[in-house]
Amino acid sequence: NVTDLNAVIMWTEKFTFDPKEGIDNPALVITDCTDSVWIPRPRLCVLKRKEGDTYGFNLRVERGSNGHVIRNVASGGIAARSGLRDGDRLLEVNNCYVDDVPHPEVARKIKLSGQQLCLLVLDGEEYEQAVAGSQDLRLLSGTLDEEPCKPPRLCHITKNPSSGLGISFTALEGEKGRFSVNLVKGGAAETAGVHKGDHLVWMNGAMVSHLTHSALNRMMKKCGNSITILVIDSESEKIYMQRKIPILPAMAVPHKLPFRARKLHLISGPEGYGFLLRMEKTLSGNIYHFLREINSGSPAERAGMQDGDVLLEVNEESVDSLGHDEIVERVKKSGKQVFLTTITQCGLGFYNQLGLSPLLFCDGEATEKETENMVDVQLSPDTNNGSSKLCTVKKGPLGYGFHLDSFLQRPGTFISEVASGGSGQRAGLVLGDVVLEVDGKNVEEKYLDDVITLVKNGGSCLSLLVMDQISYEKKKERDRTASNITNREQEEDFEISFL
Repeated sequence: NVTDLNAVIMWTEKFTFDPKEGIDNPALVITDCTDSVWIPRPRLCVLKRKEGDTYGFNLRVERGSNGHVIRNVASGGIAARSGLRDGDRLLEVNNCYVDDVPHPEVARKIKLSGQQLCLLVLDGEEYEQAVAGSQDLRLLSGTLDEEPCKPPRLCHITKNPSSGLGISFTALEGEKGRFSVNLVKGGAAETAGVHKGDHLVWMNGAMVSHLTHSALNRMMKKCGNSITILVIDSESEKIYMQRKIPILPAMAVPHKLPFRARKLHLISGPEGYGFLLRMEKTLSGNIYHFLREINSGSPAERAGMQDGDVLLEVNEESVDSLGHDEIVERVKKSGKQVFLTTITQCGLGFYNQLGLSPLLFCDGEATEKETENMVDVQLSPDTNNGSSKLCTVKKGPLGYGFHLDSFLQRPGTFISEVASGGSGQRAGLVLGDVVLEVDGKNVEEKYLDDVITLVKNGGSCLSLLVMDQISYEKKKERDRTASNITNREQEEDFEISFL
């Protein structure tokens, strides 16, 4: 049939747009892109709660399901109103990718966020399809990150006797609650990390978006000798606003904060750790766990513990809801070593006044300085998001200059002592480092005696691949999570509630 043949030719010809025909051109009607690729569409959910309120959802790891699962979204609650749905999978918390992060760590990020929380989620069915199709979920979450932007900065400014705070604010014309920063060159604010042209987001715990310029000035006059502000450069702020992402202290880089929580690594001696734990009531009426009576020369003193410190975490688990006996039991179960997160009482008061968790920023500067000043140390990227150190230890007159110890009731060894000024310290070994390899041989599943034998056979020069204890435990947790994903029939449900 000639008519049919002409029709076939017409539909298979290359289409050239005719402006006279416009969108009524029939070729536009029948166009069907058979090569289109299905792309899952994540959703951004912003949750805001008041003091004492809950977000209204649970976060679970479930048998037979991948990822961090949103469950029990309370009808009419904050989570539901923000767009969270039952079965959603969590990809990001406050702009931080978490799909491959251990479940307790993800829950911790949510808890530390305070009264505002930004979650990037994907519908459960779309998530499972993406996993089945081997899609890179990290790139998927990056679909919202088309333009690079810098994180906000949380800056503490202490008044200079001669030049004051060195900062003032100009209201942006026609934009209520938005202020640009003016600086005194070389003044206190500039020294604290504030940049010329920054925009002000938050001051002393209060968002400024609802303030007039006169109200902001009154707040400045009441601040006393210091203020803490959240600022961001104007270009990055535009990107956050375009994506409707709130700018939160939990996303910030800290500058000149007067107090930080500290992580202490204690290795038990013959007489224990050498401190007492007491529950005490403060003048504000709140009850906290205080660290007292630090024995001279004890593991606690060597780790940097100070009398009167407030205990925040045991092995990265918050003690907020724990009683005295429960904390003691967790320390005992930790075996020969324990990680404690502490802060001074003044530091705790500082963060409470700002409405922030004292765990939001922890001081890791001491450990960083230790490793920066060592020689013969190479940092090796770890495929599980940690960093290991390759240390070359040369045998000296007193040996290698370190001692080894083993974990309680399981394989694995760690550095239990490093001689001051010895070969081990010069090579970069740090107290508590976990030994991964000895001269290229993996020893993670070997017991102490076997590792000591390998060290003795090392000759005059020994190569040790080590990793700090916290990073190692996170690595092991990620390994266990990955193993569980491939063996879901053996996995137990695990849930953390934000109801």
